Amino acid sequence: MNNLLLCITLAPFLAYFVVLLLPARAERLISRWSIGAALTHFVTVLGAVAVWLGRGRVPWTDLNLSLYTSSDYQFVIAIHLDYIAAVFLLLGSALFTLVVTYSSVYMHREKGYARFFANVWFFYMGYTLTVVAGNFETLFAGWEVLGVSSFLLIAFYRDRYLPVKNALKVFSVYRIADVGLLLAMWMSHHFWHANVPFTVLEMHDLVREHVVDHAGMAWVIGLMLLLTAMAKSAQLPFTTWLPRAMEGPTPSSAIFYGSLSVHMGAFILIRTHAFWMELPGFAWIVVGIGLSTALVATGIARVQSSVKAQIAYASAAQIGVIFIEIALGWNTLALIHISGNALLRTYQLLISPSVVTYQIREQLFGFDPSHSSRERILPSRLRDTLYVLSLNEFNLDTLMYQSLWNPLKKAGKMLGFLTVTSAMALFGPMIMVMVAFLLRPEFMPGWLVPAMPYVAASIAVASVLKAFSERRHARLAWFLIVMNHTFIALAIAFNADFDVASTFLYLGGIYIAALVGVFALEHMRLREGGIDLTRFHGHYYEYPRTSFVVLLASLGISGFPITTAFLGEDLLFAHIGDHQLGLAVLFAVSFVVDGLAAMRIFARLFFGPHSKTYHEVAYRSS
Repeated sequence: MNNLLLCITLAPFLAYFVVLLLPARAERLISRWSIGAALTHFVTVLGAVAVWLGRGRVPWTDLNLSLYTSSDYQFVIAIHLDYIAAVFLLLGSALFTLVVTYSSVYMHREKGYARFFANVWFFYMGYTLTVVAGNFETLFAGWEVLGVSSFLLIAFYRDRYLPVKNALKVFSVYRIADVGLLLAMWMSHHFWHANVPFTVLEMHDLVREHVVDHAGMAWVIGLMLLLTAMAKSAQLPFTTWLPRAMEGPTPSSAIFYGSLSVHMGAFILIRTHAFWMELPGFAWIVVGIGLSTALVATGIARVQSSVKAQIAYASAAQIGVIFIEIALGWNTLALIHISGNALLRTYQLLISPSVVTYQIREQLFGFDPSHSSRERILPSRLRDTLYVLSLNEFNLDTLMYQSLWNPLKKAGKMLGFLTVTSAMALFGPMIMVMVAFLLRPEFMPGWLVPAMPYVAASIAVASVLKAFSERRHARLAWFLIVMNHTFIALAIAFNADFDVASTFLYLGGIYIAALVGVFALEHMRLREGGIDLTRFHGHYYEYPRTSFVVLLASLGISGFPITTAFLGEDLLFAHIGDHQLGLAVLFAVSFVVDGLAAMRIFARLFFGPHSKTYHEVAYRSS
């Protein structure tokens, strides 16, 4: 059983790296390898589930791989198989095999044929790791992979404006989900005083005892998990990201946003169901969110002119109903509903190009409009109001911009006086003074001691907000992201006992990625005579290798699990006390915005229509 589960977890990693190594123009070789690997993985999943059923369906958890251990912290990779993981594994492997087979023909002669299959395998790698995760730390690693693969698949047509723009929009919502999960992990450390496996959450008596003793902490964990689920599964007010994600190729829309990734919010609610059901009244909050999303998304879906948008909103509405089922404790029904919804949406999206062609023909030669609808039972004024609101998608995009992103941009623009020179002149002395206080704490005034973590964290947030709003100098934005991480590390050093190993574990990964990015950006600046962020430049045409290096550097500086900074993120949060919610919020804002700022630098430099007129340029609306 151990070997089967290990094979299930690692096989997508192997398939992904093989696709990267295959010649980009060898379509037949890429498709045959992908189909064969997907079929093999599907058969392996069937075998593992059969063995698990034969052993009496007893949940199985392996907790043998410890990546980092200190006196009060441990990062463990855990693999877990129970009825929830079994359903999602079977569903995912079956649909993934179907979509890979479909894509081998659908994507024929596309310029990015090899890149598409690499991105799809990258997604499936994260999906598998998320589903079989036995604790929050392992789940968070897979969760991060899902977010980045989402960005790459939506922006597959990277020479067009809208796919790249919408990829950044979706990535911004995913960052909210990432930080919600990170905050839930942080409070969970204090709640359990250990990194517990998911099997502990099924111990009702133990959970009930802890909830009674630490109700406030339990509510923070529950609300953060709910925020994560809402953002990932396109529930209100995050619903509008789902149709925006349909800018990618039809197969990726089917596998990603129609069937698998969009149900990950429901998955995490089912996985932690036994925990948050102990919170009085929490289930009714989930019911309210699911019901409101189901009603609003259904209305929006009925007035959409795009087939993909109709399917997207219809799927969000069904997931709202699934949220209600989970809140009522009907987890088995929810799993059946998830499977049915995923199969239906995959089918609808895969045939959507044919449906569009058929509908056009019908409208030209035999259109017979319906003269009745269910809305006619409503009063005319209410019906018209709902129609206009649905056409405008209930202004959800405007709500998100005005309540979240615009205030962040305005706050960053208030620091417009910062340049590379002035930032170095300002932050350099600050860092030296703080390091001096750390080395000689007796020189620090007593009244300043409890405030220093908040001071350093506030400076970190200010620097990353300026990086996020920076519209001209890419190197300045990059430098400010590095300063954000530096002040975050200093805030933790003041907040807890100064741990050199933990600090270097975190900053080591950040600084390595930052240096790689600096050299790549300087190479671009020397070749192009300057680089700015005023528009999308599309430099991947002429600098494909540099674009890949900057992508890796952007992921590394964002805490993606390719450097030690990924471990360091969770480790730093573990050093924040359970009573320091304000400090945790500052950290959360910092990690949300720094990922957006880094990926925005990459996207603006290398994606979109090329800035030079001798390259083919797509229309802005295409």
